[in-house]
Amino acid sequence: MADPAPTSPESGGSNQAEDALFDALRALLGERFSTARAVREHHGKDTSFHAMEAPDAVAFAQSTEEVAAIVKLCAEHKRPVIPFGTGTSLEGQIQAPQGGVCIDLSGMQEILEVNEADLDCRVQAGVTRKTLNTYLRDTGLFFPIDPGADASLGGMAATSASGTNAVRYGTMRDNVMGLTVVLADGRVIRTGGRARKSSAGYDLTRLFVGSEGTLGVITEVQLRLYGIPEAMTAAVCSFETLAGAVDTVILTIQSGIPVARIELLDEHQIDSVNRYSNLDLPVQPTLFFEFHGTEAWAQEQAEMAGAIAEEYGGSGFQWATKQEDRNRLWQARHDVWFANLALKPGGMGWATDVCVPISRLAECILETRKDIDETGVLAPIVGHVGDGNFHLTFVLDPDDPEDLEKAKAVNERMVMRALAMGGTCTGEHGVGSSKMAFLQAEHGEAVGVMRQVKLALDPENLMNPGKILTV
Repeated sequence: MADPAPTSPESGGSNQAEDALFDALRALLGERFSTARAVREHHGKDTSFHAMEAPDAVAFAQSTEEVAAIVKLCAEHKRPVIPFGTGTSLEGQIQAPQGGVCIDLSGMQEILEVNEADLDCRVQAGVTRKTLNTYLRDTGLFFPIDPGADASLGGMAATSASGTNAVRYGTMRDNVMGLTVVLADGRVIRTGGRARKSSAGYDLTRLFVGSEGTLGVITEVQLRLYGIPEAMTAAVCSFETLAGAVDTVILTIQSGIPVARIELLDEHQIDSVNRYSNLDLPVQPTLFFEFHGTEAWAQEQAEMAGAIAEEYGGSGFQWATKQEDRNRLWQARHDVWFANLALKPGGMGWATDVCVPISRLAECILETRKDIDETGVLAPIVGHVGDGNFHLTFVLDPDDPEDLEKAKAVNERMVMRALAMGGTCTGEHGVGSSKMAFLQAEHGEAVGVMRQVKLALDPENLMNPGKILTV
């Protein structure tokens, strides 16, 4: 398929068809439609190293009906559509390599219903996870998926996000019960429902979860909720070796201890966190734990994990039972991106991840750490290791192309290592534009089936083109 006609970087459009589209969108949205350079550039850059690729225009939607109208107009004029939540994606999901119209869903902020007795809720796509949990606070319920950033729930569904709580509560794919989606031709469909299980037809909900805007625009999300635990206890434990820390994770999971969070920070990451968050943790491989349950059960879990850690060289358990202490600890964990960037002022960050079967976790992390050290790039390791998922943050010199090339080589070797171990090229960041080649390596002929699904739902390749797979 030929690429869309080029457009003016100043005006966001120069041909008659595009002028007609933009006139129609202005009539529909008024001041909530923009071709201003600053607005477009803001919507063409994620939080990682990917170059800014601006859309031709940005449409700020406030309802499913508006999204459907925008998509229908874009379909009529054969212009690409790029959904945008909060812009916190990491693999180039929001860039607009073919121009088109970015639909900003951040104004869709309604919490449409909360069903306390059934432990579920329905929200518009622009609601963020923190906003939802603040709203739920007085109900005794919470939504546990925590990718670190205060991402929109629509965006989290689109990328199948997870995060620090996934080892206990699963990922977005496990916690999205249903969706409202606008298809490429402007039709609106509802998938799933509020029942806890169903055998009725194809599972379209899980088709759209993780589709990264390439099959449709998610405008509403039905979510599972959970009761806030009676007690939450957090702990930090340092280890003499990285292998000892990883082996502690493996045995903890294999022993059936229902740990809520278990995060690994290598010594380079601990040094970064200490500097940025004013902590004084030993500069050694370190595990962050959190246990949920009754006070007695949370304490028992902690004691069992502590015994395992001691067996593998863990020492200096530091406990945090007060909410403010736990918040400070986990905020430091969530701030690793900014902590790492601070290691090289003016540096450029690139976050990447893989996930492997937990029995291969130690091998994969240790080989990756060795590769990083031998290559000479700056790349602390952090991971949601309870489910076999770990991340690198490359901190690069933007004026040194060789630095980026070294990082790309380390990343490729890490991904291929993970695939050889039966793992995946991404545990939670998604494919976007930067891991498309690895998707083929991971899934082989199945990518052809994905392409058929894509073309069946989006025959003109207008929905977030240039992401996940080529068409």
